[in-house]
Amino acid sequence: MRRRAFITLLGGAAAAWPLAARAQQSAMPVIGLLDQRSPDELADRLRGFRRGLKDAGFVEGENVAIEYRWAENQIDRLPALAAELVRRGVKVIASTGGIPAAFVAKAATTTIPVVFLVSDDPVKLGLVASLARPGGNLTGINFFSGELTAKRLEILHDLVPAATRVAVLVNPANAANTDATLRAVEAAAGAIGLQIQILNAGTIREINAAFATFVRERPDALFVGIDPFFNGRRVQLVNLATRHSLPASYPARDFAEAGGLMSYGANIADAWRQVGSYAGRILKGDTPADLPVVQSNKFELVINTQTATMLDLTVPPQLLARADEVIE
Repeated sequence: MRRRAFITLLGGAAAAWPLAARAQQSAMPVIGLLDQRSPDELADRLRGFRRGLKDAGFVEGENVAIEYRWAENQIDRLPALAAELVRRGVKVIASTGGIPAAFVAKAATTTIPVVFLVSDDPVKLGLVASLARPGGNLTGINFFSGELTAKRLEILHDLVPAATRVAVLVNPANAANTDATLRAVEAAAGAIGLQIQILNAGTIREINAAFATFVRERPDALFVGIDPFFNGRRVQLVNLATRHSLPASYPARDFAEAGGLMSYGANIADAWRQVGSYAGRILKGDTPADLPVVQSNKFELVINTQTATMLDLTVPPQLLARADEVIE
């Protein structure tokens, strides 16, 4: 073979390699992931999602591609991001940003399967027809927050038995979550003789303003409602509570890992794993209408005894014995 012909053949083969790689990538099914937070805040949960996909036989970059759409804590960006995923033609949308993202995904498409993760009853919310047979194009993972909210308030009272006034922080932009939290908190507070003070925060500035109110009015403890925005601002919330010596209860373990006093709630990383597993099953041919909504049954109590010591609190031995994890 002449040198020029060989070089031409080699060059053609080299040019074909990236084309083949692109063709292979374009042949992969694509999952769209929609969330109102930023990826920097969700590393552990993303690992859970990918683990669920792997359990279903899918590995990102090998036989499935994932298009991520992050709203960076700007909830009003969600509709445009969901519309991008629909135009992209993804095979399934994993809506992990709680109730707001679930409703946005539902409004964006009636044909693309959607796997949601929500903290209230999806039947009551109108996302599905029933838990056993969702119907339509939505199914997902649910952990009822009402019972968890009441239990978490009781645990906070056990940890701070002298408390009589508890401030409750909720996000009014997440109306469904807020309503469910306040109903549960008010009922539980009445049963154990606590007075509650409700404060709203949906922005960084409003969180700072809420803590300025705490400084003036000095509640005995703080109860942080479940909300994706609060999870994204967990370091800010924990730092402010510590700075102002305010015992606080949080809805997920990553708050306690960030230095929060205690958390009680569903194992969110495992719930993300279940979302990934369902997304994989749908890629294999299952339909959302026939996949029952999974009710999360993994709950965990995490107590940070280092923070308790800083707050001059003695954690009751029976509470330590109940804890799934003690951070020392």
